[in-house]
Amino acid sequence: MKIALWQTVGFPGDVAANLAALEETAKAAAAAGASILLCPECWLCGYNIGDAARTLAEPRDGAAARHIARIARENRLAIVYGYAERDGADVYNAAQVIGPDGASLAHYRKTHLFGADERAVYKPGERLEPPFAFGGFKVGLLICYDVEFPETVRSLALSGTDLVLIPTALTPEYVSVPDFIVPARSVENQMHIAYCNHCGVENGMSFLGGSCITGMDGKALVSAGAGEALIVAEISGEARKLAETTYPYRSDRRPELYGQIVAKGSH
Repeated sequence: MKIALWQTVGFPGDVAANLAALEETAKAAAAAGASILLCPECWLCGYNIGDAARTLAEPRDGAAARHIARIARENRLAIVYGYAERDGADVYNAAQVIGPDGASLAHYRKTHLFGADERAVYKPGERLEPPFAFGGFKVGLLICYDVEFPETVRSLALSGTDLVLIPTALTPEYVSVPDFIVPARSVENQMHIAYCNHCGVENGMSFLGGSCITGMDGKALVSAGAGEALIVAEISGEARKLAETTYPYRSDRRPELYGQIVAKGSH
C-alpha cells in the first residue's frame, strides 16, 4: 500500500483556500498510486491562529468534511486531515479519516495538548482510539505530541496496529522527534509510522518540515526537506515478520513488572 504525505505551508485561517489546494494535491497523490493522503495537524484551519480556531472549528460531519468526502470519492483514496473540531461548546484538536467511498473511517482527538496556547483553545481528548482496518493493515491515529509518549504508541501496538498516521505541527527546536523518537517508536513497536508536518512560516511560527514514513527497522522509507513536498512510500505487511524476528520486543515483554508506569500519581 502506498501512502502520500502532504507537507505544506497551507493557508492559515482560510479553509476555502486549503480545500482548493487539496483538490489538486489529492489528484497528484492518486496519480502516484497512493491509497492514503495524510495532511498536517490542524491543516484545515491553520495551527498558529490562536483563538480564531474556535471560530473556524467545524463538527466532524460539517461542510468541510462533506467537501473532503467528495474529493476522496473522486480520487478513490482515503484522506486524513487535521482540523479544529467543534462539539457543542467544546473544541478539540482532531484528525479524521475519510475513506475512498466518502465515509468516515476513523476519528481521533489529541490527548496530549502541547503548551499553553493549545490548552487555551482546545479540550484534550479522553481516549486512544482503536485501530481501523484499511488496505490489509490495522491503522491507528495520533497527533503530534502524542507520539512523544511511549505509552501511546505501545497501547496502539498492543491493539494490533501495523501503521500509525500522525498529523503534526513541529518547530525546528524539536528536530529530535523525527530524527530519533519516531524511528525508535517504529522499532520498539514493529510498526510503520507516517509523520506529516507543516513547513514554512505561519503567523511568525516557523515549522521544521522533515515529514517522514519510517519502516519497522526505524529507517526512513521516504522523508521531506524543509519546503513544500508531496512524498510517497510503499509499505508491506511482510515487514512485520522480519521485524518481529529481529526485534522481538512485543513477545518478550513482561507486563507484570511495569505496573508503576501506569499507576496513578507515578512520575
